[in-house]
Amino acid sequence: MQSRQWLLKLCVAGSAALACVAGAQAAEYPTRPITMIVPFPAGGTTDVLGRLVAERLGAELKQTIVVENRGGAGGSIGSAAIANAKPDGYTIGVATVSTHGINPAVYKNLPFDAQKDFTPITALAAVPNIMAIHPKVPAQNMAEFIELAKKEPGKLSYASAGNGSVSHMMGELFKMASETDLLHVPYRGVGPALNDTLAGQVDVLFDNLPSTLPHAQSGKLRALAVAAPERTPTLPDVPTFAEVGLQAVNDPSWFGLVAPAGLPAPVLEALSKATIAALASPELKERLASLGATPVGNTPEEFAAQIKETIERNARIAQEANVKID
Repeated sequence: MQSRQWLLKLCVAGSAALACVAGAQAAEYPTRPITMIVPFPAGGTTDVLGRLVAERLGAELKQTIVVENRGGAGGSIGSAAIANAKPDGYTIGVATVSTHGINPAVYKNLPFDAQKDFTPITALAAVPNIMAIHPKVPAQNMAEFIELAKKEPGKLSYASAGNGSVSHMMGELFKMASETDLLHVPYRGVGPALNDTLAGQVDVLFDNLPSTLPHAQSGKLRALAVAAPERTPTLPDVPTFAEVGLQAVNDPSWFGLVAPAGLPAPVLEALSKATIAALASPELKERLASLGATPVGNTPEEFAAQIKETIERNARIAQEANVKID
């Protein structure tokens, strides 16, 4: 009996010791460089935003953050790498409305579960989306465009960055909300979609604001509406989708920070506090504003709810528009 009690005490003491060691390790976090995986190639909005955040977050944590681009399969390759990493806080990654909100709704087989395989840390920023048309289209505003589209169903075309992309889902949602029929022309990325819209090969482009912004400002494209809570200072004369009566299309794109599932609570707390502090810095706010982005910085619980709601919304769009990718 005494030997059993001694063994039990030993086990309890051992568990407590392990807990103390784990707690001490978390309290010292971070003690070495952190890798931030960006699941898209260099140069795009996700990469630029991720690097801006990494620079300021590294300063907050007093540790180097190395950005690693792992593009491919609509962000799924990089996202899977985040999910499969050791949950110790030394591998984090950028999640987007595409990787964690759309892909789970349209891809039949993903190498990860967007809700179960990650620890949400915080939403980093919201970036407006935009609908722009080539000047050859005889519509000066949204009302005129919808009227034109209804007169000739299927004649006007819209370009997207590819099947299942943010721009594709936005285009389908626009069609539902406006009760119009546009021809979808998918491309392999925003670049070629933008180029063909600028050339007048397609009539309409749905896109994140940063890449289309200079062309809307120069008049090479005519912006009809932006998806954002309020008008963007970079295009003050362009109404939001809510203002033109299309509230359903008015959600901006979001970018967030995640880690593998099972991240220790103290490490999550350290990352969450440091990231929110980084987003509150005037320097990062100004640099994000140059992209048309607004910093967010919500709690891990709020970000988890945001991911869940985005998946559910896009699942409804995908079902109604019959968007499926094997």
